[in-house]
Amino acid sequence: MMLSKLSNKSDYIIYDGAMGTMLQQRGLKSGERPDIMNITAPDVVESVHRMYVEAGSELLCTNTFGANAIALEPTGFSPCAVITAAVAAAKRASDGMAQVALDIGPLGYLLEPLGDVALTRAYELFKEQALAGEDAGADFAHIETMSDLNEVETAIRAVTENTSLPVFATMTFDNTGRTYLGCTPETFAEKAAALGVTALGLNCSLEPSEMLQTAARIAAVTSLPLLVKPNAGLPDGITGAYSISPEEFARQMLPFADIGVKIIGGCCGTTPEYIRALKEVFSL
Repeated sequence: MMLSKLSNKSDYIIYDGAMGTMLQQRGLKSGERPDIMNITAPDVVESVHRMYVEAGSELLCTNTFGANAIALEPTGFSPCAVITAAVAAAKRASDGMAQVALDIGPLGYLLEPLGDVALTRAYELFKEQALAGEDAGADFAHIETMSDLNEVETAIRAVTENTSLPVFATMTFDNTGRTYLGCTPETFAEKAAALGVTALGLNCSLEPSEMLQTAARIAAVTSLPLLVKPNAGLPDGITGAYSISPEEFARQMLPFADIGVKIIGGCCGTTPEYIRALKEVFSL
């Protein structure tokens, strides 16, 4: 199984790329929730996952980034229904060639003491997602794009204390080397490691070259497998096209090998072409 490769230092594990931008190209309209397509258009979601597998992805994230009870309440769909359909779509597409991560993103609201969502409430929301993902057959959970250390800690605990799923955790850092709420990579790495995650790292916000220094800071304080999923640069305000080509993206990813990054993929703007380019470069 792909997760078993984490113990082999000579192997890289290829993750997938963006889901949202792919769904936008396939009918998702501005303002619509992508996670609902797991139920309303499962064949479309499955086809995107399959394209990533064919490009070389060994790990797939379910289309459940915002599938928590607060966000889904206006839709009439439950987290269990959305997550069950999402895992099924990813599993069908994987066809035994990739393992499936239950994708858990931020709740979309600030937690106490910065906001109104109590930590106990956040814990229950993440627990609901985790239990649904495990019951549906997810292979592990990936808690991603977090900015609040309290929120990522709460999410990790909700998964590890209520399921047997391995946990990957990634936060998103800006060019200053901090999240927008001020968390440093060292603090995150030490906290996540103490909570028992299987792998950790960073995703979103920046292109690969802009992530390298922050990734190196994480590598300096942990021996856990490192994960990076950068953006494909920035989108054009008119065309929406992202600024970095698949070939340039893969070229910028090469230096991560020197700091021990183990799991590589893409976030916003990346497509199967980006994953194919990564696979080619890291297979040399």
